[in-house]
Amino acid sequence: MTRSFSKRGLLITFEGSEGCGKSTQIQILARRLRRAGHTVHVTREPGGTPVGERIRHLLKFSKSNGGMVHEAELMLFSASRAQLVREIILPALKRGEIILSDRFADSTTVYQGVARKLDPAFVARLNDFIIAGRRPDLTLVLDLDAATGLARARKKTRTRDRMEAQKRSFYEAVRRGFVALARREPKRVRVIDGTETVAEVSARILAHVGSILKRC
Repeated sequence: MTRSFSKRGLLITFEGSEGCGKSTQIQILARRLRRAGHTVHVTREPGGTPVGERIRHLLKFSKSNGGMVHEAELMLFSASRAQLVREIILPALKRGEIILSDRFADSTTVYQGVARKLDPAFVARLNDFIIAGRRPDLTLVLDLDAATGLARARKKTRTRDRMEAQKRSFYEAVRRGFVALARREPKRVRVIDGTETVAEVSARILAHVGSILKRC
């Protein structure tokens, strides 16, 4: 991979259900891109900024979040993203950096708009406002069945967060939502089989990223 890409930078997002391996693959890709001479910024949602990390704790780990309604959840995820986009992502892209984000607006489209069954049209309008018109250049969905993903996620951490505590049916809806999204936007959203080995998944990701770098 050469270092020639748009001066506006690149936004590459990783999506998928819990336990699909996003975090591992992001770190592998970041190392490879940096070795190739790229400036890479890794971030996550919710979080990525001091404000966002406080929201992340409230959404996932706070003892007071048990009664959180779906509408409040939607707004909190969106608030974290609004801060991240304006504080971190847009300035980094302006500097010509590559952003690798563990989740972005597509998570809200699927988790809240599909699995939570909130109004998809409203969710879409909210997403458009929050991301300030900056959609990802490439979105990689690591596809994994709900049972396997949840088992992986729960094995990884002793403390189950609020999102990991959702029922399997919730994550089956999440999976369907991401697959449907990829069908609607095949040029941007690429689905990768999350059941393959770490090395196999990494190779597929690298191929997709290499293609977009060549086009820039």
